[in-house]
Amino acid sequence: MSHVVSLVGAGPGDPELLTVRALRRIEAADVVLADDLIDPRVLALVKGRLLRVGKRGGCVSTDQHFIHALMIREAQAGHRVVRLKGGDPFVFGRGGEEVDALREAGLAVEVVSGLTSGIAGPAAVGIPVTDRRASPGVILVTGHPAESEGQGRTDPDWAALARTGLTLVIYMGVARAADITAKLMAAGLRADLPAAVVSAAHTAQQRHAVTTLAGLPDCIAREGLKSPALLVVGEVARHAAATLSWPEVMVG
Repeated sequence: MSHVVSLVGAGPGDPELLTVRALRRIEAADVVLADDLIDPRVLALVKGRLLRVGKRGGCVSTDQHFIHALMIREAQAGHRVVRLKGGDPFVFGRGGEEVDALREAGLAVEVVSGLTSGIAGPAAVGIPVTDRRASPGVILVTGHPAESEGQGRTDPDWAALARTGLTLVIYMGVARAADITAKLMAAGLRADLPAAVVSAAHTAQQRHAVTTLAGLPDCIAREGLKSPALLVVGEVARHAAATLSWPEVMVG
């Protein structure tokens, strides 16, 4: 008899940011299929079999259909399966695709939400993604869109995003920072608009830098900031400047 498959959000890194339900599911699992970017401190909580099925931009990645088949096979064998994903399963985590595949196989699915890095990453360095003094809302958008079948990559409408006046939190945008910033400025955003880069938030490798929209590409190169990282574009990014000297214990 197959069990419910749990898609579990591991949050941005620090295991103390796991939900209670996420921790229970991880500890009770017979098998855990883990993303590449899960923090080692979270993986240390796994008591069952740990299968690494990571995906990372620019690297050899596990085929998504293989992941679907593996989850289905393990669940149909009667195992308690956890698909452990960084952040939240439904925020740039392919969670929707995996839920569809599991349901089509006749399996029950549970989604355990996690704290997405688009909110927790900026917060780690003192940036509120919304602030009524500066921005009434926030848009989470990928800088590395998926390829549509037969259509290639479909880029976000950067001009439309620029016109909203909202904070932009851009996932997977480091490699395309020059192109993204050029398109946002061409759409009318100020070159001196505050911007920030937050790399490896809530891990021992956490780093960040504050700059301007025009200065983002040079800042990333100069500071050697690498993925996984977020780009934050908007007035709220200036709040990070006052937190540059915060001790790690205060932000993690």
